[in-house]
Amino acid sequence: MRLGERIRRIEREGRLDPAVSRLAGIAERLPAGKARDLLHGVPLGHPVHPIAVHLPIGTWTAAVLLDVLPGGNRRASRVLIGTGILAALPAAVAGLADWSQLHERQRRVGAVHAAANGAATLLFGMSLLSRLRGREGWGVALGLAGAGAVGLGGLLGGHLSYYRASGANSADALIDLVPDGWSDLGPLDGFPEGSPGRADADGVPVVVVREGESVSALLGTCPHMGAPLAEGDLVDGCIRCPWHGSEFRVEDGSVVHGPATAAPEVLETSVVEGRLMVRSPAARY
Repeated sequence: MRLGERIRRIEREGRLDPAVSRLAGIAERLPAGKARDLLHGVPLGHPVHPIAVHLPIGTWTAAVLLDVLPGGNRRASRVLIGTGILAALPAAVAGLADWSQLHERQRRVGAVHAAANGAATLLFGMSLLSRLRGREGWGVALGLAGAGAVGLGGLLGGHLSYYRASGANSADALIDLVPDGWSDLGPLDGFPEGSPGRADADGVPVVVVREGESVSALLGTCPHMGAPLAEGDLVDGCIRCPWHGSEFRVEDGSVVHGPATAAPEVLETSVVEGRLMVRSPAARY
């Protein structure tokens, strides 16, 4: 059996659900609003967690390398391990914020991912404590064990990020599927006023928002996890995702609130003889 299939088994492991529930309870205590958006990475346009983990992984890896190389590198290893431990906390908090908005099967893998990274932090903490007490041999051994736990956590994180596309833009490919030229979405008066309307451009989902003489059209899939935006609500000039509550400004698609960090593409609109026409902005160039 391939390793990938073994990891996918974790997604179906119901015995993890009590741990998932406890972790979800912790996630609920995270601050809401702009603070939560910051943890998700809304100002950056992509998740914070994958960037934040580079510092603890890098410093711990460097410490382990110094341990196995000849020379007096004890002090440098201690500084690197301590720096990684300090950096692990904000990385974990950002990861917890993202994890809280995943599907159940992804949460199970994420819980094991968090456990592996937590074990790595604990092992490196014990390694640092051993070194400070003059037990360098134990410190090196615990550091190597911590590096193994980091590797396992990274493997599971890679599965979530690349196999399950957690945190990736789930709607990015749609803009390339929009037909060249103008697409007829139907009579303009067939779309409701003041609430999102559903349409499609040759199979590509589109959400239409009509308010008086103004009409906007965006790709109809939420970039966060692929929810149908036409099933969402219109709130203060924004479309709110029906699944996880991300909000996108209708006029330009910009992200107002996460967990989404990528904006849905806005289509160019035109009304011809009472019919709504849309095309990709790229068609103008």
